[in-house]
Amino acid sequence: MINLKNAAQIEKMRAAGRLLYEVEQQVRASVRPGVTTADLDVLAEQLIRKGGAIPSEKGYDGYPCSICASVNDEVVHGIPSDKRVLREGDIITVDCTLKLDGWQADSAFTVGVGAISPEAKKLIVVTEQSFWQGIRQCVVGKRLGDVGHAIASHVRSHGYEPIRDYTGHGIGREMHEDPSVFNYGDPGRGLRLRKGMTIAVEPMICQGDWHIQNDPDGWTVRTRDGKLCAHYEHTIAINEEGYPDILTLPDFSWEHTPLNADGFPRVSYLAEDGEEQA
Repeated sequence: MINLKNAAQIEKMRAAGRLLYEVEQQVRASVRPGVTTADLDVLAEQLIRKGGAIPSEKGYDGYPCSICASVNDEVVHGIPSDKRVLREGDIITVDCTLKLDGWQADSAFTVGVGAISPEAKKLIVVTEQSFWQGIRQCVVGKRLGDVGHAIASHVRSHGYEPIRDYTGHGIGREMHEDPSVFNYGDPGRGLRLRKGMTIAVEPMICQGDWHIQNDPDGWTVRTRDGKLCAHYEHTIAINEEGYPDILTLPDFSWEHTPLNADGFPRVSYLAEDGEEQA
């Protein structure tokens, strides 16, 4: 069942999204060689609780931590550990969800640890670009197949593949609601988008084959061929007119945020000069 939200409910989700953005910015700034993924998890939980929210992931189906920290070939659900020390050249995805005043926000990013290879950076950039290509289809009257097709077409044009076993999702009072938001699809097919839908769009893009495997811990998912994977996610709301409202990216404006030379917003790895920008 699709749960449409009214304006007041979307504002509640926006408040949750702003807090999550602030948490993730501080976590992102703490990523460096020598830091453990457990260090990042502790920081995130402290910041979430300080902000009056609860970490939605902690305890979800028995998951033990407040963030998912997935390194290099890990796709999703990497469990933070004090034994996992980040090293120069790694890439790490931090995926975090929180609940504030009864409403959820969900977001993820992939970032390099120190200096990373041009190949790794390109994967991160193309993954983020594919998110923007996808949400440009998130307008009333379009279909979910249009979103997935836009994402997949972009990454495949660069020689990458979307992960097929995991998807974006609806979000609201619950972390995971209907519908599933696939990162591939056929244009003109699938559920029609309506005003008041709130969804998490989250491309997970791999360098090689899209097939995955599970670690013995029961949570960590990695690429079967051992190649890198990047992930980028925001929670959005579908408007009556225009492009969607990005609830986990405060102060972003479709009209006023500068674009880089490729026509993408100058956020994260999409800065015009090619260097990472918050």
